[in-house]
Amino acid sequence: MKTAVVTGASGGIGSAITRRLAADGFAVVAGYNRSAEAAETLVSELVGDHHSAQRIAVLEADSLDALNETVADSFGHLDVLVNCAGMSRPVAHDDLNGLDDDLIDEIFATNWRGSFAAVRALRPLLDKGENPVVVNISSVAGVTGQGSNVAYCASKAALDSMTRSLGRALAPRIRVVSVSPGWVLGEYAMRAPQDVLDSQCAETPLGRLATAGDVASAVSAVVNDLPFTTGSIVSVDGGRPLGTS
Repeated sequence: MKTAVVTGASGGIGSAITRRLAADGFAVVAGYNRSAEAAETLVSELVGDHHSAQRIAVLEADSLDALNETVADSFGHLDVLVNCAGMSRPVAHDDLNGLDDDLIDEIFATNWRGSFAAVRALRPLLDKGENPVVVNISSVAGVTGQGSNVAYCASKAALDSMTRSLGRALAPRIRVVSVSPGWVLGEYAMRAPQDVLDSQCAETPLGRLATAGDVASAVSAVVNDLPFTTGSIVSVDGGRPLGTS
């Protein structure tokens, strides 16, 4: 049985990825931190069997240990780990005092350390998987330096660097790839003023924002169709870094 774990599965992008992997034939553990009801509802709607929702607090070692035990007892191996748990908060890039130390630490802990900790905890099960792969959900902000705040951009750049490092360190057994979307038309984007969304579309060569489905399709492609790809950053940004003429 093909198995997958998705952290942050109850969010917009995470739920789309979870649905796609279930449709691809994986038994999926849908991880959540606080949104238990949303995760349980998601699992009830998935196609296929053997899916489950589980609290996965990526900053808590006990939570990751419990996840490791659950997957080991239920399946004995893991084929796919998607690190989708993340956080941010809008702070203007020139507001240096607004980006306080506690927020910086929370962003880096969740977006970088949490992803690393999940890989570290689940590596023994990934080693037992069939063509195992880790997919880190990054952001074009890690390349452009434009995003919700300076620390968020830096955390995604660090995540991409980790992808490269682990792509080398865990080869040839485990592949590691970043999927890097631009603005995604979801909960965060819908809170932005319409003129901001319009400007983002205008500055993107393909003329629109990504959807959660676009990101899920990229994850599916990495998992199923790109067996010779590791340590790479797969962009889902409509060419945003290129700008427009």
